Amino acid sequence: MIYLKVSIAKQQLDVYENDNLIREYAVSTAKNGAGELFGSEKTPRGWHVIRAKIGDQCPVDTVFVERRPTGEIYKPELKLQYPQRDWILTRIMWLSGLEVGKNRLGNVDTMRRYVYIHGTPNETNMSIPGSRGCIRMRNEDLIELFNAISVQTRLLIQE
Repeated sequence: MIYLKVSIAKQQLDVYENDNLIREYAVSTAKNGAGELFGSEKTPRGWHVIRAKIGDQCPVDTVFVERRPTGEIYKPELKLQYPQRDWILTRIMWLSGLEVGKNRLGNVDTMRRYVYIHGTPNETNMSIPGSRGCIRMRNEDLIELFNAISVQTRLLIQE
């Protein structure tokens, strides 16, 4: 059985198979730290599942808005045109909390907060918190992970 662990302190996502660490990826979690409240722009802790995988077969650097490809391919010039955008690129793995009252339902619901694992521009610093709550990954790493796991894969996010 494959499952994932994200360490907010290490800014790292680990892939385990049958409790054996098989892969590590650098990530970038929320610049506001860890937390579950709606509107906090913090990365939620606890057990989650991958509820949906979006963007299979899309080109690298495909730009997504509201989980839909915009038809744009990210380039630095596009960033200059839209400097305030939170760039969600290449693939999306939408998270859903498993712990009622902690990260599921009410004002702490991860899925309703639209928290994803997603791609990011190449110039984004990994290993430094910088997102608005999501888990950012390098596009090539994200594609590798996206292809290796399935919907319903479990993910533990820890400080």
